[in-house]
Amino acid sequence: MGGEQRAPFSVAVIGGGIGGLFAALSLHYHCADQGIEIDVYEQAFEYKEIGAGVGIGVNAARLLHRLGLGDAANEIAGYRNGVWISFRRSDTGEEIVTVPVNDKEKIRQLPMHRADFLDLLLGAVRERKAARLHTNKRCKRLIDIGDSIKIEFADETTATAHFVIGADGIHSSVRSQFAFDNPKYSGKIAYRALVPIDKIQSWWSLPTYSASWLGKGRHLLVFPISRNKLLNVVAFVATDETELGDLKESWTAVGDREEALRAYAHFEPAVRRIIELMPETPSKWLLNDREPLEEWVYMNGKVALLGDAAHAMLPHQGAGAGQAMEDGYILGRAIQDYLRTSPTDLGGWMHVYQSVRLPRAQKAQRTSRQAGEVYALQAEGLKDKTFEECIPELRNRLKDRMKWVWTEDIDAAYDENAGKTKGLLVEPGNRDVSRPSTTVESVR
Repeated sequence: MGGEQRAPFSVAVIGGGIGGLFAALSLHYHCADQGIEIDVYEQAFEYKEIGAGVGIGVNAARLLHRLGLGDAANEIAGYRNGVWISFRRSDTGEEIVTVPVNDKEKIRQLPMHRADFLDLLLGAVRERKAARLHTNKRCKRLIDIGDSIKIEFADETTATAHFVIGADGIHSSVRSQFAFDNPKYSGKIAYRALVPIDKIQSWWSLPTYSASWLGKGRHLLVFPISRNKLLNVVAFVATDETELGDLKESWTAVGDREEALRAYAHFEPAVRRIIELMPETPSKWLLNDREPLEEWVYMNGKVALLGDAAHAMLPHQGAGAGQAMEDGYILGRAIQDYLRTSPTDLGGWMHVYQSVRLPRAQKAQRTSRQAGEVYALQAEGLKDKTFEECIPELRNRLKDRMKWVWTEDIDAAYDENAGKTKGLLVEPGNRDVSRPSTTVESVR
């Protein structure tokens, strides 16, 4: 692949969800002028997301703006009205602590409908001709064939690529070739639903639609999506494993609204009114936890994991999608530098990617677990106290816990690591974030 006439560098993205499509857009943005061809392989028969909300913090919103998608994302997001979350008492609804955010800025918190966000990314891939899009392609096996990877699909077709990205989620077939998945039940389930905001406007008393009511063993979270037309509702309940029945880790499992109402019988009336507006059979999720994966890069750098395939985390900080987007962004930068500087050392550049992203993603995994324990008053220092005794400690633990997620400069982290690892310091002043890219033909 050396020299000016080298063949285009081919990338196969396995998984067409938020993480996979964002990675394709990042690679196109950073690398199109270096000669790159991208294919996205989605196992479902269409590119589709579930009907639920997703929180995109300012760290990930900043990346959307870098790629020229920020204004479009602002158009479809909800507004938190200057509040990340207003934490409330379960019994009276009184404030525990409210965490402020500045959502009047162009780069802001983006609470969105997952399907709306996926459609935005999918539309951008098509408009920019950033990648060829394939469906009904479930990855079965990867085979190292020297300078490329052969991909075998369940439909008995094959493809080859110089580089494969495993972005195929918590049950990743790519990861399964290299590491065991060992999910452990977290002790919690969640009921999820979307409620029209016009159903609550007449009696809603808070200055924001972003709130969470905390009680012993359960907490209810709401935030606005779809330009404040819909309220995303998640009701977490600590549940003994013996009571799970046949509930599995699945996006499509459903439960019973009456179960949720019984679980929240002692919460204040506003909470019960929200749950009563759920459909009779809301989504019901079993929340599994996973130990950190210590290696994301395989086959001498020709395979790398991102998103839930690499670092599935509990949803309690709303950081999972943003961490997947950070993965995709840094992958784009690493592949750009590989193509520009040393197209014989893909493994080295992929370990730069891993060195930048793995510690931060693992911290997000760890603190998401801790957040769930704090919200349900089950953490050390809270679980043996009465509800009243927990309130002052909750204020201290909640007010600043998200700052590290939102404020890190991942470009600077990449520059520093690239300089140390490869002897190539990419000067921040030379960063070109507005470079126009050439295009690659897209097929649908």
